[in-house]
Amino acid sequence: MSREKLQTLGIDLPLFPTTSVGSFPKPDYLVKARSEFAKGSISREELRRTERRATEFWIRQQEDLGVDVLVDGEMYRGDMVAYFAEHMAGFEEGGLVRSYGNRYYHKPIITSEVKWQKPITVEWWKYAQGLTRRPVKGMLTGAYTVMDWSFNEAYPDRRGACLALAREIRKEVEALIQAGGKVIQIDEPAVSVRPEELPVAIEAMHITTDGLPAYFITHICYGAFEHIYPRMLEFPVDNFDLEMSNSGLDMLELFRKHPYTKDISFGVVDVHNHVVEAELIVEERLRQALAVLPRESLWVDPDCGLKTRSVEEATRKMKVLVDAARTLRNEAKGSHAARAE
Repeated sequence: MSREKLQTLGIDLPLFPTTSVGSFPKPDYLVKARSEFAKGSISREELRRTERRATEFWIRQQEDLGVDVLVDGEMYRGDMVAYFAEHMAGFEEGGLVRSYGNRYYHKPIITSEVKWQKPITVEWWKYAQGLTRRPVKGMLTGAYTVMDWSFNEAYPDRRGACLALAREIRKEVEALIQAGGKVIQIDEPAVSVRPEELPVAIEAMHITTDGLPAYFITHICYGAFEHIYPRMLEFPVDNFDLEMSNSGLDMLELFRKHPYTKDISFGVVDVHNHVVEAELIVEERLRQALAVLPRESLWVDPDCGLKTRSVEEATRKMKVLVDAARTLRNEAKGSHAARAE
């Protein structure tokens, strides 16, 4: 599918490349440091040093596991929307609302024209990429999700707020590319919640990505995909990162009815429970995917971010998916060698 595009960007990946959605659990020492900073017990610089230590920890963990496309783990972030709202003009912090389970975030309020002021993630991406020779994804939250998870008090309607955000988030994408970023993930978990607004989300993504030289991934999770598929294939991205295992691989039935035409980061481990799947289970999920999808289009990763799991659970889940991908990769090589003979 988009393997040729990656190669033009100087990235050569194996069959069934492995990656993660973005977030990893914060080690205990970072959780403690964030609490101490909130109480005023340590300086911002002390917190930053601890965040860098945790970022390096996860880069090394991913390298040791053999992950192909790395993430920085988002050690410097709390909520995926509030973090960007905190770093853009036009937002104020709202009250606490529940995200899911027992997790809460301060819902941002758009109070005036939104403005990108300076790079938000670039320094962290450069730090993480400087620790490894493997590609590290740039990680952003998309305009539609930022709009949907914020209160809008500045724009006449949701579309206006969304497109304004898209223009500003594009500036962050451009800054990442200028810094050397080649694989950029723009998360849009809210996009399947209101199917009638899918055209707005697609329009916003065009504003954010059109004409830019990068391989783009969009993570979407939850929701009623049957109401947005196959129209979601109109998103101007190269790869959809989809939650598959938590829903029993039911999206494969949609793909049988309407052929899937992009690369896919196929979620093979469920991040919502403490169970670490057996490798044979993960292999079977991949084999079911291969019955419907071209093997050249298939990436392997967890269903969603791993931040809700423990460090040990996250590491073990990643190891299982890397091992399963290697097994299928070796089988594919053996099959190719047999045909050549």
